[in-house]
Amino acid sequence: MSFGFKTTWMAVRDASPEEVADAFELRYRQRLDWETGTELAYDHGVFVARPVPEWTLAHGRMHLLHDTDPTYPDFPGRLRALAALIGDFQYFRTERVSDYHAWVKVESGEVTRAYCYIGMTGEVPLRQGEPTAIEKELGVGLVGREEVRKDWGDAEWDAWHAAMPTEHEVMRIAANWSVCPALIEDDSVTVPGIYGLPPGVEPAPKS
Repeated sequence: MSFGFKTTWMAVRDASPEEVADAFELRYRQRLDWETGTELAYDHGVFVARPVPEWTLAHGRMHLLHDTDPTYPDFPGRLRALAALIGDFQYFRTERVSDYHAWVKVESGEVTRAYCYIGMTGEVPLRQGEPTAIEKELGVGLVGREEVRKDWGDAEWDAWHAAMPTEHEVMRIAANWSVCPALIEDDSVTVPGIYGLPPGVEPAPKS
């Protein structure tokens, strides 16, 4: 059960799963296979694994960076603090129902590129750095609310909405920057990962 749609994840090039799990201060740790850990992280907790050479992925729909998200003013600071522990990484988020899509690149301890769009409200709460080549190729992440004008007609609004991302563009950006987790075959991952809960998150009640 690979992931990517309707969830949140990070891709870290150099840090090991253990280092990433330590950075998130994961508790109640378990060693789990890729399919089991991924499935659990869709509902509760965080799963950290290295499914492909060079890239460690941290996945958690509800609890990856659960104490902040791209709409919070201190979000870049939270990412810089993580970078001090694990080095360069990328952050991605997709939510189909609210049409909430975000991608962030952290290099040399700084947020060099960030974009977040919430289709349900039409907001672009985070836009930082210059669009990367893949964003320009896809035609997304290039504009925000700053470009909106009161005198726009239907054609201008249609063009603005066409430049807003979908979950599929987020996957394309992830594949270009690092790895698209949705394309990882479950049976290709043979090394177990680490499943755990960050501070403030308690074990899910047993049904």
